[in-house]
Amino acid sequence: MNASTSINIRRFGALLLVGTVLGASATPLLAQAAPAAAPAPVAAATAPAAAPTVNTVAAPSTGTIRSIKVVGAERLEPETIRSYANLVPGQTYTTETLDTALKDLYATELFSDVVISGTDTGDLIMTVRENPVINRIVLEGNKRLKSDKITPEIKLAPRQIFTRSKVRADVDRIIELYKRQGRFAATVEPKTVQLDQNRVDLVFEISEGDKSKVRAINIIGADHFPVGKLRKQMYTKQAGGLLGFMKSNDSYDPDRLAADQQKLRAYYLTQGYADFRVVSALAELTPDRKDFVITYVVEEGPRYKFGKITAESDLRDFNAAKFNSLIKLKEGSWFNAKAVEDTVTVLNEIAGTLGYAFADISPNYDRDSEKHIMGITFHANETPRVYVEHINIQGNTSTRDKVLRREFRVNEGDAFNSLKVKRSQDRIQSLGFFQEKLEVKQTQGSSPDRVDLGLDVEEKSTGQLQLSAGYSSLEKFIISASIEQNNFRGMAQTLSAGINYSRYSKSIQLGFTEPYFLDKQILLGGDIFRRDYNSFNYIGNTRNTTYTQLSTGSVLRLGFPITEFASFGTRYSLIQDQVSLDKRTFYTLKNGVLTCDPLRAGRYLCDEIGKRITSSVGYSLGFDNTDGIRPTRGQRLAFSQDFAGLGGDVKYLRTSVNATKYFGLPRGFVFSIHGEGGYIAPLGGKKFDSEGNELDGVRLTDRFFGAQLRGFDIRGIGPRITRQQYSLAGALLPVTKNSNFSDSLGGRAYYMGRLELEIPLGAGARSLGLRPSAFVDAGSVWSLTRPRLTNIVGICTPKSTAPAGTPTQLLNTVGQLCPGETTTTASPIYSRSPGYRESFLGDSPSPRLAIGIGVNWTSPFGPLRIDLAKALLKQKGDETKLFSFNVGTQF
Repeated sequence: MNASTSINIRRFGALLLVGTVLGASATPLLAQAAPAAAPAPVAAATAPAAAPTVNTVAAPSTGTIRSIKVVGAERLEPETIRSYANLVPGQTYTTETLDTALKDLYATELFSDVVISGTDTGDLIMTVRENPVINRIVLEGNKRLKSDKITPEIKLAPRQIFTRSKVRADVDRIIELYKRQGRFAATVEPKTVQLDQNRVDLVFEISEGDKSKVRAINIIGADHFPVGKLRKQMYTKQAGGLLGFMKSNDSYDPDRLAADQQKLRAYYLTQGYADFRVVSALAELTPDRKDFVITYVVEEGPRYKFGKITAESDLRDFNAAKFNSLIKLKEGSWFNAKAVEDTVTVLNEIAGTLGYAFADISPNYDRDSEKHIMGITFHANETPRVYVEHINIQGNTSTRDKVLRREFRVNEGDAFNSLKVKRSQDRIQSLGFFQEKLEVKQTQGSSPDRVDLGLDVEEKSTGQLQLSAGYSSLEKFIISASIEQNNFRGMAQTLSAGINYSRYSKSIQLGFTEPYFLDKQILLGGDIFRRDYNSFNYIGNTRNTTYTQLSTGSVLRLGFPITEFASFGTRYSLIQDQVSLDKRTFYTLKNGVLTCDPLRAGRYLCDEIGKRITSSVGYSLGFDNTDGIRPTRGQRLAFSQDFAGLGGDVKYLRTSVNATKYFGLPRGFVFSIHGEGGYIAPLGGKKFDSEGNELDGVRLTDRFFGAQLRGFDIRGIGPRITRQQYSLAGALLPVTKNSNFSDSLGGRAYYMGRLELEIPLGAGARSLGLRPSAFVDAGSVWSLTRPRLTNIVGICTPKSTAPAGTPTQLLNTVGQLCPGETTTTASPIYSRSPGYRESFLGDSPSPRLAIGIGVNWTSPFGPLRIDLAKALLKQKGDETKLFSFNVGTQF
């Protein structure tokens, strides 16, 4: 109740008092008429009643309360109401006393109406009407903002007392929630539904309105840069445009307004405008009250150049000369505040490597406003060299403490070194056991020359139990079951087991790795496996199995670090491979024995049939200074060799190299360069088939088929044999997708290079696990002894009525006839079928090249990779593929 209302009420009470005295009336003095009866319950929502009028009384200038009676109370006890009014029998009262009692009763927010009568006799009667009780709260019209987001913000609740002030507060809270969502046109209308027993349903009718966009961003006073370029520096973007539907930052957000001003200032400071300032920033609603127009008024000021740049140092072993040699800023170049900050960061890091954890290096500016020159003196203040006092680790509930501590490159008591601390952080992040962006923090120790290192980690799930089904362009339908624990027993051990089944491959595997054997930096691990792989080719759209490779074996691994970033590993493998062909498809009866038929399978496959044992030993040299599982900087290098010939049936020397370099770019882009290659040299001399033809010294199953080049089909590049059909008349048929038969043979050498740019997305997309990229792939597979090829015009196959032992006859020239056949009559014992001509293609080191875009998605049903790539350079025989995807298997 405001002051003017109180004065008017008192005047009204005084007039009633005068009227009563003049009329010599003996009726009770009331402030207003008796309260109206409570309205009957209604079924529909109604607008809230008008705010209650604060009642007062007309009373003698003084009097004594003889009794106090309460009328109309339903939930509250009369004694409680009298206590709220602070009135008791025997008390002397005045007009001001009763007026205060009314105010106190209304202040409880328990009553919608109060009347005090009986003031002429001292027998006071307080007639009250209690505020209703809320039965339930209903939200209507909220679609964009769900009820579970709004309800926690509402202070009123069922079984609470309904008051208009609390309703207004809740309305304001709901509107504020919509403003945070960029919906400034949202309105909320509260309504009540009257129920029996003085109860109400409270209904908030919400009109959400459209999201308020930024219709325009105006920058007044920007003379040296196009407004469009300045807009690109801001977080907030203008609505509209060809791809406007994809924007997520074109809605108005008042918090972003201040951030955009800082972004503008930061940009100008990198361009030499040291006096730049934002005079004002104003956001105005458009006349239709749907969108906003933001206007910045700026003062650019003059452009400065760097003046004299000097260095001063109070540190004992970081003298000014060495200090100055590390500063890359050049006198006469345009002033750049970001370059100054980067220089300070670099200098602090270098000081950190010398043991100064809290190095105090600051730039002192010498501004010449007339010549527009900015001189800078970098000063390193004296600080003590510090030592690591404690390493405190928190948050690791599953991972044992020693797993993290052994990754630290500094120990308690060592001299502080910032590079080693950063390396420790990268190594812990690379474990993959914790959430991203962990940080080793430095705090002051017990004395100025002591520092505490603190690491607060948040563990994530390291165990995976996967039962999944998927579909890939390579394997078709896939069913897999696997269990893997990368932090077994909290000791960073890896234990895995898995079964995979698809139409063309089946496998079962069990593995274990101990990264710190006997608590030493020695990696010990092993795997046992059985894999059943079916090779294939396509005739038209039909996929046909060619040979089956069944591999059973085990691998034992041992490794240890050489330096901080370099490592050495060795391994021993014992594998039995069995290559077979479908006898019903590729075999024929020869001299009473089923034999692989070169006419059906090709000589190159018949020569591979059999069981062989490979016993090999190998080693690897690696270098890795990347910053985590998904690197943004650093490089990885690996060189490995495997020698097969320690017993067994196979002898070769396989050499391979693999290298990747990552570059972290501004705005979250990550660029990578990848290259790999290999060569396998056969050992043990030349080999020949039964007919004296030289064979390639490396088995089909041991050759390189190359890394997968996107834009090409699996095994789509490299040496291959194709078959072109003849007609019955002996003419070669045109090569078509439905008639051409192609088998990939692999090669002894391969290389592959890749340029890839990972494109950052917003926080929402990142949380979904989306990582798009653009790439260029190039590579080749080659170096294979030319196999013996077949050129058969026709085939004469014995009929069922032919005498036993009748041989198949091959026709090598056009027009040649089957035995007993003439140009007008068929042979009585042979049926004629068309032959084919084999060609050897693709054995060339010339690069294949493809460009494309792709996206990795860590989906709820497994990792998924989608690629869209176009082959630009290819060789005859190569098989291209525009679109590929893979779900349910790791990539």
